[in-house]
Amino acid sequence: MASDPTESFARPRVAAGALFFDEQGQVMMVVPTYKDYLDIPGGYIEHGETPTQAAAREVKEELGITPPIGRLLVVDWAPNPSEGDKQLFVFDGGVLGRQWLDQVVLDPAELAGYEFHGVSSAETVTIPRLARRIAQGDRARREGTTLYLENGEVIE
Repeated sequence: MASDPTESFARPRVAAGALFFDEQGQVMMVVPTYKDYLDIPGGYIEHGETPTQAAAREVKEELGITPPIGRLLVVDWAPNPSEGDKQLFVFDGGVLGRQWLDQVVLDPAELAGYEFHGVSSAETVTIPRLARRIAQGDRARREGTTLYLENGEVIE
């Protein structure tokens, strides 16, 4: 009996999230109840969902709001030793003004809070590859482009 030729194919875990900013240009970071570092709103894509749909669903589940999810900023191939291959899509959530922030209702099973941080100081509150992904997402947003990353580093 021949072995399955697809056994060697990558089967990455795929996630989607959004970068939201305040009116001063700081990025929103959420405080997960199950991690020891800050993250961006988002999570794993469910069967049958597109990355955009997943980002919108995760934002609604985690923050209780439904702001429009904008264009794709970065795609990051970021394998994790404990989780295997991972592909991450990060979308532009735009600026969350007071009208959105006043409506935030956190999912207490997932989040203990949220904070805004300067993009350049993200590395002080999160893991290095996510800090790089945030910085490159901010760059893509400012330059009106989309970037491909590997472990948070631009591959050009």
